[in-house]
Amino acid sequence: MLPQNHFSAADAAPATAPLFPFVLQLADTSLILAHRLSEWCGHGPVLEQDLAMANIALDLLGEARSYYQYAAELEGQGRTEDDLAYLRSAVEYRNPLLVEQPNHDFAHTILRQFLFDNFHYHLLKALLTCPDAQLAAIAEKSVKEASYHLKWSSEWVIRLGDGTPESRQRLDKAIATLWRFGEELTTPTAMEKALQEVGVLPDYAALKPAMQAHTEYVFAEATLPLPTQVFAQQGGKNGRHTEHLGYLLSELQYMQRTYPGLTW
Repeated sequence: MLPQNHFSAADAAPATAPLFPFVLQLADTSLILAHRLSEWCGHGPVLEQDLAMANIALDLLGEARSYYQYAAELEGQGRTEDDLAYLRSAVEYRNPLLVEQPNHDFAHTILRQFLFDNFHYHLLKALLTCPDAQLAAIAEKSVKEASYHLKWSSEWVIRLGDGTPESRQRLDKAIATLWRFGEELTTPTAMEKALQEVGVLPDYAALKPAMQAHTEYVFAEATLPLPTQVFAQQGGKNGRHTEHLGYLLSELQYMQRTYPGLTW
């Protein structure tokens, strides 16, 4: 756990930079994907992978807590990490659409994880040199875990793509369903552009070559063709979500809303 209140919100970034909503976006993204992965607990295809997904979910949950704690400090309105995680409506969440998509089968979950991991790892690497000390500290703690996550999801894309006809068919279906959500990860919103202009956030275009190189390597090993001319589905980072998020939040927030005041 990162120490709290060791870095004042006033020192975080220039006053015009919307740091609070960006940190909240990072928190929402990690929390929602953590919850999706936790839904596999006890249902994984084999015990080892059941535990792997549970551990990745815990890593993301820990990252989300660090972000929510920092977001609450930046906001300075007396809200806590629990308030931000549990007492907001779906339209207030800023996670990209990809992470809220349902699990479906194992291939679907793997492809969703791979798309996220490839962006997440490279973003955290860039944030290691962020002028905001707190974001850099969270990135330093999380990038080691993200490196494992990317290795895990990459290996499974290869195994499923170059595996049996059944695994290949399921992965092809996952690509057809999910690939359109990947572009939102590297498409900056107005808020993200403002942070890029003041040097707090890296230019997402600079992340793309390494992401593309890794995707090409993994897909070549998996004997998969790279998708082309895919329509990009976006909106989650601006609060426009699919119906799936509402159902997810009704489960995620149930205990806190039923028994107000509970803490993690």
